Amino acid sequence: MLISKCLPKDCRSFNWLLLSCVAMLAAAGCSTRATSNPSPSLTPAAATAVEEGVRGLMRTVATDVSQHGPLAWRNYFDPGPSFFMAVNGRMAFPTGAAASEGTEAFAKTIQHIELAWGDVRVDPLTPEFAMVAAPWREVQVDTAGHRVDESGFFSAITEYRGGRWQFRDAHWSSALTGIRGF
Repeated sequence: MLISKCLPKDCRSFNWLLLSCVAMLAAAGCSTRATSNPSPSLTPAAATAVEEGVRGLMRTVATDVSQHGPLAWRNYFDPGPSFFMAVNGRMAFPTGAAASEGTEAFAKTIQHIELAWGDVRVDPLTPEFAMVAAPWREVQVDTAGHRVDESGFFSAITEYRGGRWQFRDAHWSSALTGIRGF
């Protein structure tokens, strides 16, 4: 080994042992991850209940935002400091309060909005948390009557609290030009 040739002879055996231990631990960690269950704390029935609840959240959000406008989003964001939202790889709202203020400001510029999800994917993590992701398509008409059609991908951590599912963290990304959405 090239490394052992660079070390004094009395350090070679110790370093070889150390390197071997690190390699074995790394290999053991990789093999354990490949065979472990994604969420051993969830029974199949509990995982199904979480998935159905989060899918219901997504349907309700699309309906409410389309019927009541952007302010409807505030009903589904965790209002506290743990919430954050990134958009296209940049922090848009660092807290729930910031998201509420930003949504209110945005709502003043929109006359009409329609939101639709594509194939919604849910990964139940615990009885109270799940990852959700879906392509989205949105039609916005601003107060001047200009129409904008957008699409992209949405992902979020959802949390069951207070008897309902809500978004704890979220990330929106818009489709790149020339790449087809759903």
